[in-house]
Amino acid sequence: MDEVRILIVDDEPDILEFVGYNLINEGFKVEKTNNGKDAIALNNSFKPDLIILDVMMPELDGIETCYQIKKDVSINDPKILFLTARSEDYSEISGLEAGADDYISKPVRPRVLLSRIKAILRRGIKKEETGKLVTHGEFTIDWSRYVVLKGDQKLVLPRKEMELFGLLFSIPGKVFERNIIMNKVWGTDVIVGDRTIDVHIRKLREKFGDACFETVKGVGYKFILPS
Repeated sequence: MDEVRILIVDDEPDILEFVGYNLINEGFKVEKTNNGKDAIALNNSFKPDLIILDVMMPELDGIETCYQIKKDVSINDPKILFLTARSEDYSEISGLEAGADDYISKPVRPRVLLSRIKAILRRGIKKEETGKLVTHGEFTIDWSRYVVLKGDQKLVLPRKEMELFGLLFSIPGKVFERNIIMNKVWGTDVIVGDRTIDVHIRKLREKFGDACFETVKGVGYKFILPS
C-alpha cells in the first residue's frame, strides 16, 4: 500500500508536535504548518491524502482554508478532518458545508483520532469505479478525471458535490432517501443534518439547473434527465 500523506495545520505548537508524533508512529508521512496560507501551498506541493485542519487560526481560518483548497480539486483533493476547541453547532455545519469529511473536538485523544482517520480514508469512490465513464443523456461522469461532462462543457466539482451528484446520477429518476444520501456520501461516522444536504443540492442546482433535481418532500431527492 502506498504511504499515506497527512498534513497537520494548527497554530498551537503543542498540538502540531503531539498529533504529528502519534501519526508518524503509526507509519504516516507527515507535514506540519501553523497557518492556512502555507496549508494551501502544501496541498499543491506535498499533495496530502488527508488534512487535519484547525478551525480557529489567525489571518486565514480553517473554514476559509478549506474553501480555498476545494476551489480547484484538479490540483489535489484531500480528505479534510476539522480539529477545533469550539463546540457550537454552526461551526460543525460550516465545516461540513465547506467540504470537510469529519469533525473532531480538542483535546485530542490519539485512539479516537486514529479511528476517525482510518474511517475517513476508507470512504470515497470504490476502486472498481475508478476510470469508469457513466453516461445518461447529455451528461457523462468521468471518474478517472473526477469531472462531469455536459456536451462540450467540463464541470469540476468539490468532492462532496461530486459524490452526491454521482449517487443521484447513478439511477436517474430514482428517489434517494436522506438517510441513504447521508450514509453513502458522508458515511455513518459523521452526523450530517438536513441543512448540509440541502446546501449541497442547492449548489448542484446552481451548476446544472433547477430542473435536473427534484425534491420529494419528507423523503429525499432525485436526478431528472432534461427532456
